[in-house]
Amino acid sequence: MSLSGTSSLDGTGSAAGGSSSGVPIFSSLGVGSISSSVSVPSPSLSVGPQQGDGNTGSAAPGGAVELVVRLTNPDQREGVLLELSKKRESFPDLAPILWHTYGTVAALLQEIVSIYPLLSPPTLTAHASNRVCNALALLQCVASHSDTRSLFLSAHVPLYLYPFLNTQSKSRPFEYLRLTSLGVIGALVKMDDADVISFLLQTEIIPLCLRIMETGSELSKTVATFIVQKILLDEIGLLYVCATSERFYAVGTVLSNMVTLLKSNPSVRLLKHIVRCYLRLSDNARAREALRESLPAALRDETFGAALRDDVTVKKWLGQLLSVVPPSEKGQAAGSTPQGNRARQSGPSLLVPPANARPGVAN
Repeated sequence: MSLSGTSSLDGTGSAAGGSSSGVPIFSSLGVGSISSSVSVPSPSLSVGPQQGDGNTGSAAPGGAVELVVRLTNPDQREGVLLELSKKRESFPDLAPILWHTYGTVAALLQEIVSIYPLLSPPTLTAHASNRVCNALALLQCVASHSDTRSLFLSAHVPLYLYPFLNTQSKSRPFEYLRLTSLGVIGALVKMDDADVISFLLQTEIIPLCLRIMETGSELSKTVATFIVQKILLDEIGLLYVCATSERFYAVGTVLSNMVTLLKSNPSVRLLKHIVRCYLRLSDNARAREALRESLPAALRDETFGAALRDDVTVKKWLGQLLSVVPPSEKGQAAGSTPQGNRARQSGPSLLVPPANARPGVAN
């Protein structure tokens, strides 16, 4: 499964920063791969030897240490960002070097905050998007490395990305910005670290992801749903979502709406994460009972039979889900949506929405 094949912003078809292969920001997340940034002409500044010249050692000329030190020089930073984002797979110790080199993290954060004024009104250009996405690609290295992940969280660095996730412009520079920001959060949750989940649950990450799951492109929906899935797979995350009807209703409504949209244009990679979210919710007794009425009918019938014909894993998950969440008489009689159950509830239930509920909001 691959998310590659997206066109570059300059229309040339070239990959990020002129690279022929692009930067696989999401390949390690289990949701495919995509170029991490938009395509712009390569800067004229030379920042050391190119890939393939054999000089990729961390301390060698053109190696990680020399390049990282140059990040603190504003005149060289753009070229170094591009070079490091292209070569980061070649430097296994890049994350500790980035974090512990004086002034480097401050320089990366400066790249992030410098485009805040371009978010509203939305005036972000392809060039500015490309540059900040290269900085975000380096932060993803820090987020995913075992030696720097806890430091990354302690400094609350993910919060700097939330303004990007909160944007709604559908232009390509903004879409790449959201995708790359989601990639950083995705790298965090992929580590199955309870401290990561505990940190994220203290922030607005679930509402932000739910909004993207409803209104984003297929790629951004896929990564946002993956993040919610990983949060649910953690026991703390599952208990958090199922603790109140407001939270369960927000998540359930968005998942149900996504299934409805997929009926006309199925996406197996997106459906995979949706089904896994439902299956994990069914591990909670109250949620399991609520899903008997609210599980979308399209998941119970053969709506996606053809789309899932060759995907053994998703078919297995869906079979497990249906075996533990049989339809209730109410669900069969009145339809399977959270909204459709509003008038039928008597007594405490996760299906009862808050008075002013709206999709994408979880208190």
